[in-house]
Amino acid sequence: MVSAQVDFLPAVSGGRSQTIEYLGAREQTDEIATVLSGYKVTRVCRLTCCHFAWASYMTNSPTVIVMIGLPARGKTYMSKKLTRYLNWIGVPTKVFNLGVYRREAVKAYKSYDFFRHDNEEAMEIRKQCALVALQDVKAYLTEEGGQIAVFDATNTTRERRELLLSFAKEHAYKVFFVESLCDDPDVIAANIMDVKVSSPDYPERDRESVMEDFLKRIECYKVMYQPLDPDEHDKDLSFIQVINVGRSFLVNKVQDYIQSKIVYYLMNIHVHSHSIYLCRHGESDHNVEGRIGGDAMLSVQGKKFAGALKGFVEQHGLPDLKVWTSQLGRTIQTAEELGVPYEQWKILNEIDAGVCEEMTYEMIEETFPAEFALRDQDKYHYRYPGGESYQDLVQRLEPVIMELERQGNVLVICHQAVMRCLLAYFLDKSAGLAVPTA
Repeated sequence: MVSAQVDFLPAVSGGRSQTIEYLGAREQTDEIATVLSGYKVTRVCRLTCCHFAWASYMTNSPTVIVMIGLPARGKTYMSKKLTRYLNWIGVPTKVFNLGVYRREAVKAYKSYDFFRHDNEEAMEIRKQCALVALQDVKAYLTEEGGQIAVFDATNTTRERRELLLSFAKEHAYKVFFVESLCDDPDVIAANIMDVKVSSPDYPERDRESVMEDFLKRIECYKVMYQPLDPDEHDKDLSFIQVINVGRSFLVNKVQDYIQSKIVYYLMNIHVHSHSIYLCRHGESDHNVEGRIGGDAMLSVQGKKFAGALKGFVEQHGLPDLKVWTSQLGRTIQTAEELGVPYEQWKILNEIDAGVCEEMTYEMIEETFPAEFALRDQDKYHYRYPGGESYQDLVQRLEPVIMELERQGNVLVICHQAVMRCLLAYFLDKSAGLAVPTA
């Protein structure tokens, strides 16, 4: 880890000298100077070799994301997607789904009667489940290194939300509410059929009876539902309202960088079925020679692969398929063989190896032995001199992830390091875990 002294530049601070102590990974110094625009790093000294992702430094206190909404509004879908994204950019995040706690407390679900507001016994069970879940949230954020907890439940009453706000205040956590509002009957019915039919609440039940029971469950919640009020009662809270699965949004009082990232992500995801294909380019001449980087063309074997890829695409016959490549020749050559239009993205270029571009690993070890050893110790955070680290690559690829979430069928022809980072997102892993250690 690194201790860096960061001073305000006179142009920003009006001539005042003010210092921030920054703790970060050795390779983080450039990022923090960039993020804190108008600052400069004046002193750096290595303390340990511990590393954390760049985004984790943008949280100055743990945050609880509180989901709000009637059943079948996509809350759990959003919770899981958001958690995947935050973990991918390096912010340790975990979902706490209250339904799981309720099923542990009540082993056998019978009917919607459990959710009636006048069922006092059931109401007490549900409250106790919430309290148990909050204790797990506390343990995660204070003892297990978590930074964001997603409290996935209906949270439809002000009383329940006040309980959560009091809990957060007691432990000095920030709170960000995500409310899903939906009055489109087709969307609701589709969600029930797609997700709730396979719920543990309905083992071996026919679709018609599931639909009937679940619609009655929704009515039980509607009786007590108090949506967020951005004009009066909840005007001082931080939240986003997602209306009709992303047709429109209302955002209120975003407090910090991480909350702005949450808003940015939620405004880009869309609920629709589509196919994404990630494909490495065909073998290049540099691959044959064991060289990294550069802009080599395809080898004979690589051209054969491009032809085989064309057959694969034709066989699957995906409608309106978009093809994306980097701006490097080997991906463009691979796409050219398909005989379809394609888009070139510079941010899909391979990781920049800096002074090591077009060298073999043996040449790097001989020419830059110290750098070779550093890379071997920590491939994710290691940055090539004059080049990039995998951590840098994740930041660069974030717009690609956002665009893939919004698009239909896409074939991405890219590079090894790029594919590792993209796969980490779709496999729900921190990007650092997708980088081989050997």
